[in-house]
Amino acid sequence: MNAVIGYQGIPGSFSEEALHRYFPNASETKNFRYFEEVFQRLHDCHIDYGILPIENSNTGMIFEVYDCLQSYNLYIVGETYLQVAHHLLGVPGSSLESIEEVYSHPQGFKQSRRFLRSYDTRWQLIPYHNTAISARYVSEQNDPAKAAIASLRCRDIYGLQVLNDNIHDEAQNFTRFIIIGRQLEYDNSADKLSLVYSLPHRVGSLYTSLGVFAERGINLLGLQSRPIQGRPWEWYFYIDLAGSLDDTHVREALDAMGTLTQDLQVLGCYGARPDRLPLES
Repeated sequence: MNAVIGYQGIPGSFSEEALHRYFPNASETKNFRYFEEVFQRLHDCHIDYGILPIENSNTGMIFEVYDCLQSYNLYIVGETYLQVAHHLLGVPGSSLESIEEVYSHPQGFKQSRRFLRSYDTRWQLIPYHNTAISARYVSEQNDPAKAAIASLRCRDIYGLQVLNDNIHDEAQNFTRFIIIGRQLEYDNSADKLSLVYSLPHRVGSLYTSLGVFAERGINLLGLQSRPIQGRPWEWYFYIDLAGSLDDTHVREALDAMGTLTQDLQVLGCYGARPDRLPLES
């Protein structure tokens, strides 16, 4: 394909790996430092699609991506799931005993808490923009006191060595990535719908809104909430549903939601990926 695909991070990042899983024939990719920069560049037509991590099976939602989804009026056009393995990497000649500082994305720390707890009095954990950027930084510093939590591909790209492998807490550690575009795109293979809305501050309003789908036999796949900036104690609700905009029951439910909710927005209608199942033994 000739589309330009954007992702957060640098070569070796999990986002880049997910990109090539979903777009195996991508001819041009662009990388950015921040999640929001992917949204901004897509909005300004510098790229055609973006790919971003949105939730992890063990640590939950990635707040910034949810917030940007609502802010930029872009659409989810697809998804993919990646099994994530974290490894402690250092420069050649370093060891667990020589390490004083560890760099990684905050998700890398969260997903490796049990391992890191054994060294919490000796190591300073320093959050960095991305796991791959952390690995590159450690390689450039060439300091045996520094290490990174990153992928095996980062080991190969940046000339590092594995000090401890598979340090993530859960063997079944998956990250869901969404593909975003400027237009609502779907066809007859679409079987998943993502929405965002807010509610009037009344008792039972969330229960009533979700009941709209239950009454029509529509399966709820996910529910997340985020505070609305500038409106204390009010929330946006993000929901994923089984179904398509072509389904009669879904259209009826959306019509009913229009009278119960505020700021209702369809974020995407796309195919739920079959690769959410374990990809490695």
